[in-house]
Amino acid sequence: MKPYKEMNREELLELKAELDKQFEDAKGKGLKLDMSRGKPTPAQLDMTMGLMDVLNSESDMNTMDGVDTRNYGLMDGITEAKHLMADVMGGVSAENVIVYGNASLSIMYDTVSRSMTHGVLGSTPWCKLEKVKFLCPAPGYDRHFAITQLFGIEMIAIPMTSEGPDMDLVEKYVSEDDAVKGIWCVPKYSNPQGITYSDETVRRFAALKPAAKDFRIYWDNAYAIHHLYEDRQSQILEILSECEKAGNPDMVYEFASTSKITFSGAGIAAFASSKANVEEAKRFMTIQTIGHDKVNQLRHARYFKNLEGMLAHMKKHADIIRPKFEATLDILEKELGGLGIGEWTKPLGGYFISFDAMEGCAKAIVARCKEAGVVLTGAGATFPYGIDPKDSNIRIAPSYPTQEEMASATDLFVLCVKLVSVEKLLEA
Repeated sequence: MKPYKEMNREELLELKAELDKQFEDAKGKGLKLDMSRGKPTPAQLDMTMGLMDVLNSESDMNTMDGVDTRNYGLMDGITEAKHLMADVMGGVSAENVIVYGNASLSIMYDTVSRSMTHGVLGSTPWCKLEKVKFLCPAPGYDRHFAITQLFGIEMIAIPMTSEGPDMDLVEKYVSEDDAVKGIWCVPKYSNPQGITYSDETVRRFAALKPAAKDFRIYWDNAYAIHHLYEDRQSQILEILSECEKAGNPDMVYEFASTSKITFSGAGIAAFASSKANVEEAKRFMTIQTIGHDKVNQLRHARYFKNLEGMLAHMKKHADIIRPKFEATLDILEKELGGLGIGEWTKPLGGYFISFDAMEGCAKAIVARCKEAGVVLTGAGATFPYGIDPKDSNIRIAPSYPTQEEMASATDLFVLCVKLVSVEKLLEA
């Protein structure tokens, strides 16, 4: 079939009539599928059940340092877990790691909240400033944007390129405006595009010259080891060491978790930064908590033993979700390739496929899919304030449905893309 934009009005009307019939047939199938979040499938969770058998009532509950994990103490996490998460984050120093509970998002929230109320390393609390701004690479992670929006922080969208955020813009904003206090980053297999920041991008981040001394890079390394392919894996420079080399040791807050490695609701999360930033975080922790779940930290450390054990585990994850990604991409190419009504990413890792429809079509496509029984992430969610200026980006999450369900959902998705695109062209 020739590209839709090359069709005349008569051809488009004929095609619309055919697509309308197909859509009514699709609605009659009674689909009920939710693809709105990147959740592990039950098979992935089942694969990790051995984690529950690592400790029992007869187990030695002491750490390698002899600390009883059942009691108070070690607010910054047990040594074994600190080393494990340091390796996950690309080989940062374990001394600069704090291990928390299950959610890295909670750490990010706390870090922004602490900056608002008490400042950063002695700087003026953000709540006392006339204006606070964050740079937001977009498309990006909606929950990052939700945090900054909650605190009334002005968000500035930064376009993404194939190598990461547009660094010319990042450098301009950071160097010229002391109200810019942070930037959200998902540097490896980014949410939703699956982009990994290039070496040049990481080095340019490390070499930033912020107008604000309390500017921080929020480096959410959520998909550090979430490869889809054993023989095609993206690598990334370790940002903390690059910042130190560039004379900016305090500029990065790095986050990671095992939420999509073990159990989403019962994993462990970690924060890594400079000695000064870590010490500041620990000072506030003494007020906030008496300690996180060290028993769970011990469970994770003994289950995986080391990074190699974790990587072997992640290969099993990849074996489950890779066929779903490939099936989805195959359908997109077969049904939409050459039609000129959509473009999509082909990620090597992470949890999402990013789809760009014709301008002005994303909301309508998502609504059509919902009407026929498939729930997608809301159109606009991948942009600050939930506003996609082009109304084109849609995040596809292939992980949770079965392969058959994913194929059915993708078939419906491409049908809705075709139908909405034809309707848009007929409006012109």
